[in-house]
Amino acid sequence: MAIIIFIIVLWYSGLFFQTFFLHRYAAHQTFTMSKLGEKICFVLTWVTQGSNYLSAYGYGVMHRLHHAHADTEHDPHSPKYDPNPFAMMWRTKTVYSGINEKKIAVEEKYTRNVPQWEKFDRFASSWASRIGWGVLYTLFFFFFATAWWQWLLLPVAYLMAPIHGMIINWFGHIYGYTNFKVNDTSKNLFRFDWLMLGEAYHNNHHRHGGRANFGGVRWHEIDVTYQIMRLLHAMKLIRLKPVAVVKRDRNIR
Repeated sequence: MAIIIFIIVLWYSGLFFQTFFLHRYAAHQTFTMSKLGEKICFVLTWVTQGSNYLSAYGYGVMHRLHHAHADTEHDPHSPKYDPNPFAMMWRTKTVYSGINEKKIAVEEKYTRNVPQWEKFDRFASSWASRIGWGVLYTLFFFFFATAWWQWLLLPVAYLMAPIHGMIINWFGHIYGYTNFKVNDTSKNLFRFDWLMLGEAYHNNHHRHGGRANFGGVRWHEIDVTYQIMRLLHAMKLIRLKPVAVVKRDRNIR
């Protein structure tokens, strides 16, 4: 039971900071916060993602490229250009690393205002940090696993952030329904996104990338992350940017 709880906590805590900090803040800047709040989010992203830590700069710039070139040969991740999800994610890793290490030239419009804490990123992205977290995960399994099959979940702990990305960027472009006509294959993967904290409303997001609320187009589209953001806004810890109310295309069912 301890292993299952551990995986659930890792899944949702890491996913929250990926969607809240890396995606909605770094890439799309749907809200503002203080520099202290930003630094705290960097650290909490490292704590919750651990061995698969993603840099706000690398993620933010890559995600902007994804929106600009969705489902074209310049898209860092698209099912149209890879034979399977593992090939797609390997290409994603290559592009991400190139951006984060600034080995890939990127136009300024994609890097503008993307937060970066270079010294911390170097530490959090280092092999020492990643292996250290991996050792801690392994020790936890060693002391708390009570059945052989629980060890099958250890690779999930090691690679949780890439798994999150694969679910949305592969399956979210193949399966699901659409509310909007867009120039790509993005779909809403679930009618109620209990698994991905709002990220699975991918078609909604591709139509309105600047909205903090990825759901809200249909009554059942409840974006859990956005509800938490509303609370943080009320507590004056962040400031959500005002956006227009949107409605789905009438000819889409």
